[in-house]
Amino acid sequence: MQLADDFRATRRKKVKKFGKRLIRRLRGFLASQSLVSNDPVLNPAEFPFLKPFEERWQEIHGELMKILEHKESVPAFEEVSSDQKRIAKGQQWRTFILYGFGAKLQKNCAHAPVTTKLLEQVPTLQTAWFSILEPGYNITAHKGVTKGILRVHLGLVVPDDRENCYMRVEDRKCPWEPGKLLVFDDTYDHEVRNDTPQERVVLLFDFVRPMRFWGRVLNWIFIQGLKMTAYYQEPKARMKGFEEQFEAATRRADRILEGMGDEAPARR
Repeated sequence: MQLADDFRATRRKKVKKFGKRLIRRLRGFLASQSLVSNDPVLNPAEFPFLKPFEERWQEIHGELMKILEHKESVPAFEEVSSDQKRIAKGQQWRTFILYGFGAKLQKNCAHAPVTTKLLEQVPTLQTAWFSILEPGYNITAHKGVTKGILRVHLGLVVPDDRENCYMRVEDRKCPWEPGKLLVFDDTYDHEVRNDTPQERVVLLFDFVRPMRFWGRVLNWIFIQGLKMTAYYQEPKARMKGFEEQFEAATRRADRILEGMGDEAPARR
């Protein structure tokens, strides 16, 4: 058993090392194929399909508030993906996943129907979740996997002290604003800081960068290969359990409320 574990660990390290070399080589080619800006932070107006998120952000916020009633049943990111342990620690960064690691979580999506409907209109959507950052927690500097993906944040719960709650992308400081979109290329060095006593929540989602034909082809091949690795397969296997955990929590809460209603004295 120990030999098998050692073999898997060694194989995983080799796959990661090979993947990093491949990613570096791909990055320049995919950038040359891009039909939109290659800047670290992009203008949301370049992507008209994003406009409804700002128009209906308050409805999304309302769905989030109901989910946050059961926040303790929302998993920490490091519980979902062990590869994130360097940047996610101590259950300080929770993720309520709607789409993740190649799968749609139907039960989670049922708790956010408006959000899900809007996400379904995003071309080549890859991942989507509510990203919940606890007060005083910082996500250390890191870089994303592929230039072929762009990431979006929609500000939903933003601390009053916005100057001390922000994301840095390369040399640009980007504070969140309620109802406003932030589009960025996460292959640039970036970090998140919440040096405030309030939590921060955004809707985070990824979509494929608009590219020329060969860029799209090569990026698709790379993503399909990535989905076959432990980087995707392990968290994908765990997500179902966390989805059931959240469902159980909401059912318990519903039963408690129903019981309280039954015990209430009848009106005269």
